[in-house]
Amino acid sequence: MINMRTVDIKTELRELIEKETDSSILEAIKTLLKKSSLNPTLKEKLSSRALKAEEDIIAGRVMNRKELEIRLNKRLGI
Repeated sequence: MINMRTVDIKTELRELIEKETDSSILEAIKTLLKKSSLNPTLKEKLSSRALKAEEDIIAGRVMNRKELEIRLNKRLGI
Protein backbone atom coordinates (compact mmCIF):
# COMPACT_ATOMS: atom_id res chain seq x y z
CA MET A 1 0.00 0.00 0.00
CA ILE A 2 1.45 3.37 -1.01
CA ASN A 3 0.54 6.30 1.21
CA MET A 4 0.88 10.01 0.48
CA ARG A 5 4.18 10.20 2.38
CA THR A 6 5.64 7.61 0.01
CA VAL A 7 4.36 9.49 -3.01
CA ASP A 8 5.85 12.74 -1.68
CA ILE A 9 9.22 11.09 -1.08
CA LYS A 10 9.27 9.57 -4.56
CA THR A 11 8.42 12.92 -6.11
CA GLU A 12 11.17 14.65 -4.16
CA LEU A 13 13.68 11.96 -5.11
CA ARG A 14 12.82 12.30 -8.79
CA GLU A 15 13.33 16.06 -8.60
CA LEU A 16 16.66 15.71 -6.78
CA ILE A 17 17.91 13.07 -9.21
CA GLU A 18 16.95 15.24 -12.18
CA LYS A 19 19.01 18.13 -10.78
CA GLU A 20 22.05 15.98 -9.87
CA THR A 21 25.00 16.23 -12.26
CA ASP A 22 27.60 14.21 -10.33
CA SER A 23 27.65 10.73 -11.87
CA SER A 24 29.28 9.18 -8.77
CA ILE A 25 26.35 10.31 -6.63
CA LEU A 26 23.90 8.98 -9.18
CA GLU A 27 25.75 5.64 -9.26
CA ALA A 28 25.65 5.50 -5.45
CA ILE A 29 21.89 6.11 -5.46
CA LYS A 30 21.45 3.45 -8.14
CA THR A 31 23.48 0.92 -6.15
CA LEU A 32 21.61 1.70 -2.95
CA LEU A 33 18.23 1.27 -4.61
CA LYS A 34 19.24 -1.97 -6.31
CA LYS A 35 20.59 -3.46 -3.10
CA SER A 36 17.63 -2.36 -1.01
CA SER A 37 15.16 -3.86 -3.46
CA LEU A 38 16.74 -7.27 -2.87
CA ASN A 39 15.44 -7.43 0.70
CA PRO A 40 12.15 -5.59 1.25
CA THR A 41 12.04 -6.50 4.95
CA LEU A 42 15.45 -4.94 5.55
CA LYS A 43 14.47 -1.89 3.51
CA GLU A 44 11.33 -1.41 5.62
CA LYS A 45 13.24 -1.78 8.90
CA LEU A 46 15.94 0.68 7.85
CA SER A 47 13.40 3.20 6.58
CA SER A 48 11.40 2.91 9.78
CA ARG A 49 14.50 3.41 11.93
CA ALA A 50 15.61 6.40 9.87
CA LEU A 51 12.21 8.07 10.20
CA LYS A 52 12.17 7.41 13.96
CA ALA A 53 15.67 8.88 14.25
CA GLU A 54 14.57 12.02 12.40
CA GLU A 55 11.59 12.38 14.74
CA ASP A 56 13.86 11.95 17.77
CA ILE A 57 16.27 14.60 16.52
CA ILE A 58 13.46 17.08 15.83
CA ALA A 59 11.99 16.43 19.29
CA GLY A 60 15.38 16.91 20.92
CA ARG A 61 15.68 13.29 22.07
CA VAL A 62 19.43 13.06 21.54
CA MET A 63 22.46 12.33 23.73
CA ASN A 64 25.91 13.81 23.75
CA ARG A 65 28.96 11.55 23.81
CA LYS A 66 29.31 11.60 27.60
CA GLU A 67 25.65 10.64 28.13
CA LEU A 68 26.04 7.82 25.62
CA GLU A 69 29.18 6.51 27.34
CA ILE A 70 27.44 6.50 30.74
CA ARG A 71 24.42 4.66 29.32
CA LEU A 72 26.61 2.12 27.53
CA ASN A 73 28.75 1.53 30.62
CA LYS A 74 25.61 0.87 32.70
CA ARG A 75 24.42 -1.71 30.15
CA LEU A 76 27.83 -3.37 30.15
CA GLY A 77 28.02 -3.29 33.97
CA ILE A 78 31.11 -1.10 34.01
